Amino acid sequence: MHPFYLSHWLRFLQVSHMVLVFSMMLTMSKLSAHADGKENAVKYPTSYRTIQVDGLSIFYREAGPKDAPTLLLLHGLPSSSRMFEPLFSRLSDRYHLIAPDYPGFGHSDWPDPKKYAYTFDHIAETVNHFTEALGLSRYTLYMQDYGGPVGFRVALAYPDRIEALIVQDAVAHNEGLGANWKTRRAFWADRAANESALRVNLLSLETARSRHAGNDPDAARHDPDLWTDEFYFLNQPGQAEIQSDLFYDYRTNVENYPRWQAWMREKQPRLLVIWGKYESSFDSSEPESYRRDVPKAEIHIVDGGHFALDTAADEIAALVSQFMRTQK
Repeated sequence: MHPFYLSHWLRFLQVSHMVLVFSMMLTMSKLSAHADGKENAVKYPTSYRTIQVDGLSIFYREAGPKDAPTLLLLHGLPSSSRMFEPLFSRLSDRYHLIAPDYPGFGHSDWPDPKKYAYTFDHIAETVNHFTEALGLSRYTLYMQDYGGPVGFRVALAYPDRIEALIVQDAVAHNEGLGANWKTRRAFWADRAANESALRVNLLSLETARSRHAGNDPDAARHDPDLWTDEFYFLNQPGQAEIQSDLFYDYRTNVENYPRWQAWMREKQPRLLVIWGKYESSFDSSEPESYRRDVPKAEIHIVDGGHFALDTAADEIAALVSQFMRTQK
């Protein structure tokens, strides 16, 4: 071969070899990164467990290292611990997450109302016994909707167990209930005369949809499976009675609001308030009401509705993580 062509050929082989080596290194790097991502994703998978508490089978989700700071996540109506799955997938590498289903909800037992009193006092007692059965002695409470009245009862019963409070679309002030609670207040005043109207108002498919999408102008962001699943749950045998009993007891929350406010003013707990800007179940004044009780409270309005994790999970997870990192 002519020396000129030979030299070019050798140079071509050298370049080809370098390209091949670089390509192999890049491929190995991608495979390694993929493997690392997979390892991180399954390092702390969610476990789905049950435990016997007060003669009931209580279902709960658990993830994360048990020696990490614990988040006890308390769900709302008519959801279950399932609502916290977006946080489990985003925070379980840093925190120990525990989310139970209350009696009468999700995969926990649904005892007959004649055998289990569906009151917030009773559910809070069951949750306290649940934490004791798991050996949880210190935790941050994450409270959404019904999680508020359950969680405040838990906090007042055992304040030394509480490291901090995270409130997401949960009310502790009468003004926070707003004008759309007129039908519900009438139910508290006269249950027999207003129960039919209450069930339409509280348990209907339209109300289930409204709890999720609220007044969000971009309704296409909201997965309809979330509210149709809840509507299906609410129409299971016995659920109308269970939920009516529990909602009738909601009037005791209003009576207890001054106690919870006084406790916050006295204890000044570390408090993070997260509120969906398209919230339609509660009044928009509620976040600032918390600041009156705890002036140093962190308040964030996020791009979501009553169940803000539906659409703002990344933002909420970041807020929770930052709040937990700055915890003393």
